[in-house]
Amino acid sequence: MNEWFPSADARPDAEAQLFLLPHAGGSPLGYLSWSAGLPRGLELRAVQLPGRPGQSGEAPRSALGPLVEELCDAVEAELDGRPYLFFGHSLGALLAYRLTVALAERGAAPPTLLAVSGWAPELPDAIGLSLVHRMPDAELLATVDRLGLVPAATPRERALLEAAVPSLRADFSLVAGYEDDGARTPCPIAAYTGATDPLMPPGAMHAWSGRTASFLGVREFPGGHFYLFEHAMAIQLDLDRHIRRQSAGPVPADWSSPLPLEGSCSQH
Repeated sequence: MNEWFPSADARPDAEAQLFLLPHAGGSPLGYLSWSAGLPRGLELRAVQLPGRPGQSGEAPRSALGPLVEELCDAVEAELDGRPYLFFGHSLGALLAYRLTVALAERGAAPPTLLAVSGWAPELPDAIGLSLVHRMPDAELLATVDRLGLVPAATPRERALLEAAVPSLRADFSLVAGYEDDGARTPCPIAAYTGATDPLMPPGAMHAWSGRTASFLGVREFPGGHFYLFEHAMAIQLDLDRHIRRQSAGPVPADWSSPLPLEGSCSQH
């Protein structure tokens, strides 16, 4: 079994590979609903970060640079010449961004699209997110509950969440230790956000426009930090549309204006 992509959805006839990077404390299981409705043109690769509960002998990574290098190796081993794209939510957006930059520095073929959600460069730390990794276990769990930083949990899921505190702590350490260098990506960027996400001040996602020569705009959906699971199909269709337009050739001047999709909200 591939330790980085344990639930790979093999679609050799798909036109492109979609790599999904998880939020803090997340795992490939969070994207199970994506597999069910994914357009046939996309092959899903959901990343499993090291040190998740149930992984024996693996420690969660708390340093961003070495983790990104490991991810570069893992992704390059999966590439087969087809176009590929990244979608990352929250911590996953940071990882997808730095992964894109690192692959370009290696001279590897860049993704056709970087899609980011729930995190942006230059994001102000108005809610003290940089302190979460230093909190005692009970305070850490209470904080992620209060801010909606993990999906709502049933009692059984709560027990699993408590077991995941070491990986949660390491994941928040990755975010806290990040020092932004303003690096630009060699590919277009599409941004997505929830209208009531407590982490995202109004307009925060537009900071991505300075990280690429081709910014495709921000799509806003109803919901909080985990809006993406309720609106998975609309996001998937949008990603599929973007990858098809990239493959079709030169981009028209108004490409950043999204086509209307059922269940989505207006662009900002």
